[in-house]
Amino acid sequence: MGTLMDVSALNARMASGQRTVLLDVRWALGDPDGRAHYLREHIPGAVYVDLPTELAEPAEPARGRHPLPPAEKLQGAARRWGVCEGDTVVAYDDAGSTSAARLWWMLRNAGFGTAYLLDGGLPAWRRAGFPLRGGLEQAAPGDVTLTGGGMPVIDAAEAAGWAARGVLLDARAGERYRGEIEPVDPRAGHIPGAVSAPTTGNLDDVGRFLPTEELRVRFARLGVDAATPTAVYCGSGVTAAHEIAALEIAGFSAALFPGSFSEWSNDASRPVATGPEPG
Repeated sequence: MGTLMDVSALNARMASGQRTVLLDVRWALGDPDGRAHYLREHIPGAVYVDLPTELAEPAEPARGRHPLPPAEKLQGAARRWGVCEGDTVVAYDDAGSTSAARLWWMLRNAGFGTAYLLDGGLPAWRRAGFPLRGGLEQAAPGDVTLTGGGMPVIDAAEAAGWAARGVLLDARAGERYRGEIEPVDPRAGHIPGAVSAPTTGNLDDVGRFLPTEELRVRFARLGVDAATPTAVYCGSGVTAAHEIAALEIAGFSAALFPGSFSEWSNDASRPVATGPEPG
């Protein structure tokens, strides 16, 4: 299994006619116009994936802002995107893979091993001078069969005690971890015992993942090693998938808390810590 594909490798695949399913997952908190961005320009052949409706169920306090959909819903969506058994899927966005990683993680969790993130995403494709196209593209229906349980997950009860036995990483921006701001969730702060590890620290200054050794050093400084159980959360389980991808590049495995802080903070019985320390 791989994690990343660079733009030169993708362009070479496309030029040689190797079957590749390209999925455009442009979405960001505060920017609901991913589809409009896609229609304006995208990598030729890419099919648009709507994260809020295709990669999540409707928000509910007990499950967070972006609950994971059941396997059968993801399978139906993947077939609409044209995914067939044996395909190579490459997902991208224009925000350092922070939304595309949600799709990557979900496909891997569903038992689909040949899913990759386009390293650097659309900006890297543009910088390389490769072609772009506008308008809507639709794929012939696929036949992929998806299951579930391919990636480790934890629930809120496990997250509550995780720091006592391992490392719990908070992938949100530092100011949200510290409780200085909270733009969307009911309470500000972090899960007690969690360590601040913003996803921005996984990327270089042009939005590509850091080299393997640099990521290993980063996570080692945060307490991660091969013998220590690691889990990750964010606001709603989206950017936490990006952290899991970065950990995988560095050679570590980690569990996802799908409901993340949006689920945790909706339960008034669960404590919230503030400040720069785990608490």
